[in-house]
Amino acid sequence: MQIIQNRRRFLAGAAAAGAAGLIGATTDAWAEAPPETTSVRLPRWIDGAYCWAGMYLAGELLKAEGFTDVRYVQGDEKVDQAVWIARGDTDFSMNYAPVHVASIDAGVPIRVLGGLHSGCLELIANDSIQGIPDLKGKRVGMHDIDAPSRVLVALMAAYIGLDPVNDIEWVQESKPVEAFADGKFDAYLFTPPETQQLRAKKIGHTILNTTLDRPWSQYFCCMTSAAADYVNRYPVATKRVLRAIVKGADLCISDPAWSAAQMVDRGFVPSYEIALQTLSDTRYDVWRDYDAEASMRFYALRMQETGMIKSSPQQIIADGTDWRFIEELKRELKT
Repeated sequence: MQIIQNRRRFLAGAAAAGAAGLIGATTDAWAEAPPETTSVRLPRWIDGAYCWAGMYLAGELLKAEGFTDVRYVQGDEKVDQAVWIARGDTDFSMNYAPVHVASIDAGVPIRVLGGLHSGCLELIANDSIQGIPDLKGKRVGMHDIDAPSRVLVALMAAYIGLDPVNDIEWVQESKPVEAFADGKFDAYLFTPPETQQLRAKKIGHTILNTTLDRPWSQYFCCMTSAAADYVNRYPVATKRVLRAIVKGADLCISDPAWSAAQMVDRGFVPSYEIALQTLSDTRYDVWRDYDAEASMRFYALRMQETGMIKSSPQQIIADGTDWRFIEELKRELKT
């Protein structure tokens, strides 16, 4: 109880400081035209998506950007949230770069606006596997054929010369932590809170960590996109939303304890400890430095080589990206 009360007092103090400083609008924001709309719908995932912290923290920041109607929409949790933005449930999306590439290739009218962070993924295996080459002939879990849990592992396998179709036995499971613990497959690409849960139980070991292991650590894993119609109709609002999201990423770096507490107190995630660990493990400091276009090109090329998409990387970038806003924000929000 004492820990909870201390956290509450700290949160209140940090919130007051944020209102006066970090959460305030920049001089550039004041000089801009007001947003063409004051409404925006952002995604949320029930009891998960800990690495979406930048987008979750953006809600309060958007008030300083002139938004009065900020809604977090939880879509159908049985499908990837790429479907939510495709069918018009949300205006913005946070997803893995390969998911955005696949959406653009399929003709979904989105615009990838920039990268948010790298890391947050760990390929965890049992003792029969010590590295990616050992996946040959092994069972690898997946949520479904198009899910990042399969797509990204397939790209990792193909990158070192394996045939992800014939060299790997894919096992579909909806509860990967329990299935892995029961020995139903040999490896799985886990995300928070699953990685922390397995580590606490000392189940499996990490053979690839996208925060640390190249080339995956050199590119964004999660990137922000928006519905093309929203970007076209509301360019000022689009920039202001993106500014709030990257400021949220900055908060994750400057005050991870406060940020983790905010995520829990606002009901986005249930565990403060896992939220804090996720913020410590994930690279939120790269949105200024990493090249968003290079990340899209890297994944699009890998996906084209493996036959996952038909479009060329150049076509993917031309059809589904817009870097104007992130480049402006990099200049405005220099540290």
